[in-house]
Amino acid sequence: MIEVLKRVHVPRLGGGRPRTRPDRLCADRAYSSRRNHRYLRRRQIKHTIAEPKNQRANRRRNEVERTIVTLKGSRAVATRYEKWAHIFHGTLTVAAIRLWLRS
Repeated sequence: MIEVLKRVHVPRLGGGRPRTRPDRLCADRAYSSRRNHRYLRRRQIKHTIAEPKNQRANRRRNEVERTIVTLKGSRAVATRYEKWAHIFHGTLTVAAIRLWLRS
């Protein structure tokens, strides 16, 4: 995709030298690689590229795992000294509120 974008020339309405950077790009999910996204961000080209389902699921799983690790930064959540589930649920809720207030 990057090689194709280097050869793109967008004509100007009033004449003049054509632009080499389009305003927006639409592409198939085959072009949803990190390299392509990074290139488009660096050139400030807005894009609409569909993501494969497995990439969406992996990204969601990564977010959940990072949130759990952050919650375990709270000693009470990491050690789980509470005997009863409803007490632990309260501890987890307080840790989540503290995390939310920090961000």
